[in-house]
Amino acid sequence: MNSLLIWREKALELLRDLGLLGLRVWVSQEYVLAGYTKLSGGLTPPDWFTALSFPPLVRWLPVDVNWVTAGVGELLFGTAILLGLFSRASAIGLLFITYVAVYTVHFDLGWQGWNQIETEAGQGFKVPLMLALMLLTILTQGAGRYALDAWPGLAARFKAQPA
Repeated sequence: MNSLLIWREKALELLRDLGLLGLRVWVSQEYVLAGYTKLSGGLTPPDWFTALSFPPLVRWLPVDVNWVTAGVGELLFGTAILLGLFSRASAIGLLFITYVAVYTVHFDLGWQGWNQIETEAGQGFKVPLMLALMLLTILTQGAGRYALDAWPGLAARFKAQPA
């Protein structure tokens, strides 16, 4: 009986943080695909994007800069989340990008907002909200043990050294 309990504990230890890995893979593919889609069309935003009303802070930037920054941010932060590298900082960056997207595009389209912006995919705020909750999980829980952040040697290199 005791060996069965030990086997159970070993199995649970191996499975620990596997859910965080799955969450990171899902979130990252969503953002990497969104960033790639933006940038593959060129550095000039489409007409519908130029007509948007952006939130403060972002409003002062030119529309072209917002377009490229969103695409590059989605690609870089999404890839970092996938690798589990600087996961919490990347989650904050993607949360900000998601906030701007919901503020400018998704919220006015309602909960689901199907078929409202040149696509068959849903454009309401339901999906961005789900992604934001996943990012909040990564922000609060970290990337888990199956991440580059969890490698002791790598993490030690980025810690502040006393002078």
